[in-house]
Amino acid sequence: MEVSLSETGGLTRRLDVAVPATEVASEVAQRLKRLSRTARLKGFRPGKAPLAVITKQFGEQVRAEVVNDLMRSSFAQAVSERRLRPAGGPRIEPIAVGPGTDLRYAAHFEVLPEVRIKAPDGISVERPSAVVTDADVDAMIENMRAQRPVFTPVDRGARESDRVLIDYQTRLEGKAFEGSDASDVSIVLGARQAMPELEEGLKGARAGEQRAVTAAFPAAHPNKRLAGHSAELHISIKRVEEQSLPAVDEEFFRAYGVEQGGLGQMRAEVRSSMEQELAGVIRKRMRQQVLDALYRDNPLDLPRTLVEEQVQQLQIEAARRIGAREASQIPPREPFEEPARRRVALGLLLSQVVQTQGLKVDRERVRVRLEGLVADYPNPDEARRAYQQSPDAMREIESAVLEDQVVDWVLSQARVTERPMTFAELTGFGRAGQAHEHDHAAHDHSAHDHHHDHDHGHAAHEHEPASQASDT
Repeated sequence: MEVSLSETGGLTRRLDVAVPATEVASEVAQRLKRLSRTARLKGFRPGKAPLAVITKQFGEQVRAEVVNDLMRSSFAQAVSERRLRPAGGPRIEPIAVGPGTDLRYAAHFEVLPEVRIKAPDGISVERPSAVVTDADVDAMIENMRAQRPVFTPVDRGARESDRVLIDYQTRLEGKAFEGSDASDVSIVLGARQAMPELEEGLKGARAGEQRAVTAAFPAAHPNKRLAGHSAELHISIKRVEEQSLPAVDEEFFRAYGVEQGGLGQMRAEVRSSMEQELAGVIRKRMRQQVLDALYRDNPLDLPRTLVEEQVQQLQIEAARRIGAREASQIPPREPFEEPARRRVALGLLLSQVVQTQGLKVDRERVRVRLEGLVADYPNPDEARRAYQQSPDAMREIESAVLEDQVVDWVLSQARVTERPMTFAELTGFGRAGQAHEHDHAAHDHSAHDHHHDHDHGHAAHEHEPASQASDT
């Protein structure tokens, strides 16, 4: 086999490969001979057809298969001999593939860049320092009360924060249609649970009253009959309820899973959950600083192949979040270019640290992370088995653990300073629109790419936006 390598710009390479005609012919002959032992041809017993007949019947097909296989195997051999690290599969350009001639082709591909990482002792990281105070616990319990309001019927007009129970019928151009009726729909005014026109139309409404509201439905509305149209909502107000906070009593404690110990136990569990959340936020902030520094201080020439793969992956993830069902709804690629470059670069950089520092996946960390993932499932044992039986899921967990180990190594070398902060400053608790629930403590929802042969991928995915009711 003859091989010549040339650089065609940046990370792109061209391999010109020639496989001797004798090797091609030998492989074709061997395959035809094996085929002749089992082939079933009309007029011949199984395995008894002459080789000449087999060659005439299957020769072209077998030769095409041999050529494809030899191009694949010879490329792998050439890459190995030249110690190249392809970033992806090659684009094969056939040059000579006909019978009686050497098999010649050119393989065009990109290689992974040489990665050198600056010593991390030049990285500065701020470690937020905070504790959960009694006042923080008090504020969290008040927030938990707000998450489980008590609604009491009132004989007055509906106002902000009241819950209104309604029946309604939607009429398009004055006509009702199938599926236009809805019964016992609850709407909390001011909670943005319904179309703005409907919420506005319910202000001041009293039980037993009838109202009509005109609403403009967005073009993206899931009901195709209403999408992009204005329609009338004919509403019957059935009940108006005033919202108040629940008492901090045994019933409230049980609602949050505290069966014994009363307020003292409730506060202890709330504090524990808040401290776990705080530790997670601190860890996430430090991790972000480490990744930012690695990306900033170690610029790389990136393979276009890998960047394009990540752009497409980010587009698909974004389309899934917005509920896109058609190819035309996939977001444009431009906003994902830089995030994709970051993903690819960090994957290569993290992989280099793993290799140079000889890091191995910490099995105890994998176990702890798995236990954390399954803890909130109704049946943790069943969820654990499902994870353990999925190689992809376990690889993702191991990838996340290995990334944590890289971050720890960098932190052990970096300059770390303390920055005093409060729980509210760190977690955003108390900001407008911020809702915390004790039974759904905040977690670091970073998602990690699976391992590839050549890199350790990292991806920080955005949270899926909370859906808002739009049918009413």
